Amino acid sequence: MARAELKSGALRGDALLEFLLSVPYLDRDRWLDELFGFDEPPADIENLPRGAVPYLPSGVDEILAMVAEVPLRPDDEFVDLGSGLGRVVILAHLLSGARACGVELQEPLVRRAKERCAGLALPRVSFVHANVADAELDGSVFFLYSPFNGEMLSAVLRRLEDVARRRPIVICAVDLELHGVPWLRARKTTKVTLALYDSCVHGIPGR
Repeated sequence: MARAELKSGALRGDALLEFLLSVPYLDRDRWLDELFGFDEPPADIENLPRGAVPYLPSGVDEILAMVAEVPLRPDDEFVDLGSGLGRVVILAHLLSGARACGVELQEPLVRRAKERCAGLALPRVSFVHANVADAELDGSVFFLYSPFNGEMLSAVLRRLEDVARRRPIVICAVDLELHGVPWLRARKTTKVTLALYDSCVHGIPGR
């Protein structure tokens, strides 16, 4: 029933949030994957670049907190860096109405994400096969769930700083703390696993 309402466009925004919160906490991740029609993910590709990490989906409750606390709005451009099968991208769009894009290094994951997006008829959701350290980035809200570290993370932060010099942005990080980044200002959040940062580039007003 929920999948039919999702495809018809009835299960969006507050209605979807209420539905998700009615699902027992320990069952939410599995329930959402069934709703979206996600199968078991393919094996990680061989020879991941240095600094990249294997695929691991973000928890539903972290996504819900991020959407509420940013807060994500219909006029935002949301970008998930290391988007996997697309759980964060699709759910963030459905809850907020924001245009949403996922950038993912592993092509099999991108292919699966595009298939599910087409099956759910979501024209404001897209996925790009690219290494985020090299990709041209743009958006207003960026999401990172420990997708990379070391020099790759440093390269991504440089890309994001370039975006912040054009427009104010918010960076949402799960299980990742961005200490010592001078152009980011941390916020308090309700979840210990979720960190939010506002850009504070000189001359560009914050969000």
